[in-house]
Amino acid sequence: MGWTEERVAELKKLWAEGHSASQIAKKLGSVTRNAVIGKVHRLGLSGRATPSRPVKRPPRLARPKPQQQQLPRQASAAPVARGGNALAIRAEPTHHHITEAEANIVPQRLPNGDMVTVLTVKDSMCKWPIGDPADANFGFCGHGSAEGSPYCAEHARVAFQPAKKRERRARELDYIQKLAS
Repeated sequence: MGWTEERVAELKKLWAEGHSASQIAKKLGSVTRNAVIGKVHRLGLSGRATPSRPVKRPPRLARPKPQQQQLPRQASAAPVARGGNALAIRAEPTHHHITEAEANIVPQRLPNGDMVTVLTVKDSMCKWPIGDPADANFGFCGHGSAEGSPYCAEHARVAFQPAKKRERRARELDYIQKLAS
């Protein structure tokens, strides 16, 4: 369908009101967004009364974390009673990194007693991070890395979990979140 004077007038009105090319195309019907953009360009239409995009919304406030997140960081398959008959499975938080104590590994130290750092780690060493990177005592495991892995055998077992175990853990966390809400 062509650009009649009525359709051009409607295009100019909608454009001046700040509607997007997609919105104008829908309102006019039987015309594409690109056709609207081309016509606006050919007509030399410029400034708008309002922006085509809505003003940014204020940022959302973070929701308080569910009570489950404050439980100990150990995973437990045992059900935990929650009032009445409802049960929840206690699981570790989603952003939990297993500590060296949990992995039963004591980090390798350099001959001078320092932790292995970014500057001292070698290709043959385990690159499992230990501690907070902002802390002066941050370092890496430093034990010999397994063949084809950046980690030692113990850390590789922690880092690379079988898909079924990951899927089960994700289902458990979804279940907990549903109970908490």
